[in-house]
Amino acid sequence: MSKKKEKKKNRRLIKIESAIRNVLKEDPLKSFNYKQISAKINIRDNYERQSVLELLEKLAAEGTIEEPSKGKYRFKHTENFITGRVDMTAKGSAYVIREDDDQDVYITPKNLNQALHGDQVKVLLFAQRKNKKPEGEIVEILERSRDEFVGVIQLSKNYGFLIPDSRKMLVDIYIPKEHLNGAKDGQKAIARITDWPEKASSPFGEITEVLGNPGDHEVEIHSILAEYDLPRYFPPEVEAEAEQIPDQLNPAEIARRRDFRDILTFTIDPVDAKDFDDALSLRRLENGHWEVGVHIADVTHYIDEKSKLEEEAVKRGTSVYLVDRVVPMLPEKLSNKVCSLRPNEEKYTFSAVFEMDEDAKVYKRWFGRTVINSDRRFTYEEAQQVIETGKGDLHQEILLMDSMAKKLRKARMRSGAIAFDSIEVKFHLNEKAEPIGIYFKESKDANHLIEEFMLLANRSVAEFIGKGKDGKPSGQTFVYRI
Repeated sequence: MSKKKEKKKNRRLIKIESAIRNVLKEDPLKSFNYKQISAKINIRDNYERQSVLELLEKLAAEGTIEEPSKGKYRFKHTENFITGRVDMTAKGSAYVIREDDDQDVYITPKNLNQALHGDQVKVLLFAQRKNKKPEGEIVEILERSRDEFVGVIQLSKNYGFLIPDSRKMLVDIYIPKEHLNGAKDGQKAIARITDWPEKASSPFGEITEVLGNPGDHEVEIHSILAEYDLPRYFPPEVEAEAEQIPDQLNPAEIARRRDFRDILTFTIDPVDAKDFDDALSLRRLENGHWEVGVHIADVTHYIDEKSKLEEEAVKRGTSVYLVDRVVPMLPEKLSNKVCSLRPNEEKYTFSAVFEMDEDAKVYKRWFGRTVINSDRRFTYEEAQQVIETGKGDLHQEILLMDSMAKKLRKARMRSGAIAFDSIEVKFHLNEKAEPIGIYFKESKDANHLIEEFMLLANRSVAEFIGKGKDGKPSGQTFVYRI
């Protein structure tokens, strides 16, 4: 054979070998014989098919690929598995986010193997190519992130599909006719995935709730709640536990607390707030300093460890504020009544109390359980009016605390504070809870007044926890804002 022909043959073999490698990498868990691989790389000539077989034997001998059964070849991997959470892209591929590594693993659509956004999965890592991101195939779904989805019903004669609202849910849910449960074409509904047969392109499901027609205000709000798995109701056993909480304070409990009921106390909150969970108190001390109290509703007094109330609060994590409603962390009996620091009502609180001068220098601090009685509820607008005009209820106290707050803020900024000021868009709603206008909510001095004293309490508690009684680091950490 001439050198020219030999070079041409070698180039052809290199090209075939590269194609073989690509075929096996694309489907690393599957085994192929030489005929199947030849068909995949469009080789039909018997001579070249023999070359495919010889190359497979060579690669297997080198250890690049493996032969799990006679005449069957597959991609050789090192059994390198990782676990992580699926993050879908709009194109249908995904990344698996690892907790122990900042390098995400790329997953092609064909290697998702029925995994959905948010699922916790096990991934087989492919051999990493130079200058390429890690790639792999999902081999096991360890935990589904969810099994219910919100979407629009699309009906055919004997079945339907739920077309999910979420842009991260890229497959429709097949609903057999007997599991439509009265859902009509075009309606919004919630479907639960019940099965996903191995060779089915879509999961099977059933309609668990029909929400109504798209565009209806209540339907859309309920869709949002369902989409983000926000509960609309408290379980009956949680409500029952909340109703057992007494409205009146216990004299024996009051005696165990520091009493602030006769000290001037007030709250400043948004005009539409229904629960008031923090308050400020102020009084002049004999030495000329000021005592400033930052009081937080003592919810823990009412919630026993491992109670139904605690379990539900842990599950919810926080209250969620929508345009026209709140999804509370706690039942209304707690959030809007016994733990709301409403004016002229005695309430249990947990407090951070500071001895300060008018330059906002802190001399002493104290933390503990207290009881208060708020004298006045201000809206932010009312408090801002007092600051701007110097007139109105408690104007001397508010002006003094505004001055101290400004000094606290100035010192904080000098120390490298992070400013989170932003303009918030709010909606004017009519009696049907429909938006009829928008306005911008800005943080003004009244907002900063509350913010600075809350941050003072936050930082002080963090410092207290971070230091032992001897003043040395305690080894405990606590989150606070600088």
